[in-house]
Amino acid sequence: MREDMPHIPTERRPGRGTGLNPEGRFESLRRSDFDDGWDRDEELPPFRTLITEERPRRMITRNQSPDVPFDRSLNPYRGCEHGCIYCFARPGHSYLGLSPGLDFETRLVARPAAAEVLERDLRRRSYRPAVIALGTATDPYQPIEARYGITRACLEVLRDYRHPVGVVTRGTLVERDVDVLAEMAAMGLAQVGITVTTLDAGLARKLEPRAPSPARRLKMIATLAQAGVPVRVNVSPIIPGLSDDGIEAVMAAARDAGAVRASWVMLRLPFEVSELWRDWLATHYPDRAGKVMARLRDMHGGRDYAPDWGHRMRCEGHYAQMIAHRFKLAQRRLGLDADLPELRTDLFRVPPRAGDQLSLF
Repeated sequence: MREDMPHIPTERRPGRGTGLNPEGRFESLRRSDFDDGWDRDEELPPFRTLITEERPRRMITRNQSPDVPFDRSLNPYRGCEHGCIYCFARPGHSYLGLSPGLDFETRLVARPAAAEVLERDLRRRSYRPAVIALGTATDPYQPIEARYGITRACLEVLRDYRHPVGVVTRGTLVERDVDVLAEMAAMGLAQVGITVTTLDAGLARKLEPRAPSPARRLKMIATLAQAGVPVRVNVSPIIPGLSDDGIEAVMAAARDAGAVRASWVMLRLPFEVSELWRDWLATHYPDRAGKVMARLRDMHGGRDYAPDWGHRMRCEGHYAQMIAHRFKLAQRRLGLDADLPELRTDLFRVPPRAGDQLSLF
């Protein structure tokens, strides 16, 4: 960590995940606080959430990673106000010339035309349907969704095209869209993953300052399950020395709420996230920082993080093997090990629009 890196005072960042706002890795200039000699006792304003808008050329992003069970995803927003300190998507803000730190939580990008662009993508003659993962980078149901409604608009397009979708979120606004999700689930077109990192409300508030409480997320699982939407609980990230003692409790509570499957991912610290995480750890849990980082480095060959495919999600070593074994035993005992039914692609259709030539048959 840079010794001259400005640390934002707590009063200027209420409810935010990090106190740092470092330059992105592509920036050639660095920012530093200094006394300009004017001796003014000037109070700086708090960091507010600022939203800009962009029109994407395409909404469906492709990937070839063997670590995930989908090859395409859709993200209505850049940045995320939930402020989860561990978020692996933080480094993406560097491509915008912004910081993966406070900028990621406070300078958001919305895509109001997302549904329109998505529909154009689906209407291409070359398009072949496969499950779209909605919310793989930043949460599609973060607070600004209440204002923009972009996620709902995209879901309605996918419903009209009978296109399968898997949603991943920790945001309560998913309950608003239970009508669309239930309709799609009844056709075998939708599943939802709810992320529950820990049942410890105090720890969750520090890790994920603007995300719903663990109890509220369990209620989200219940609401979706009661509506007939298959729900998977994501017990992630698993943090050695902080959240690892509560894995089985999270799974049991999620099962009782209605989850039918469980998955997990170990804590990931790509690029600038490592620096932010170590600062957060030293601030909130200085007595455990050494133990947590030692275990992480042990699983990544001595580094804070190793991004290799086949390694980055579950890691290696005795500790990683122990977590995997514990999780598997709990899955089996709680009945959360059955595979969810495959979402259907055979129902896909391109709805006719006004003026289209209709088929005679």
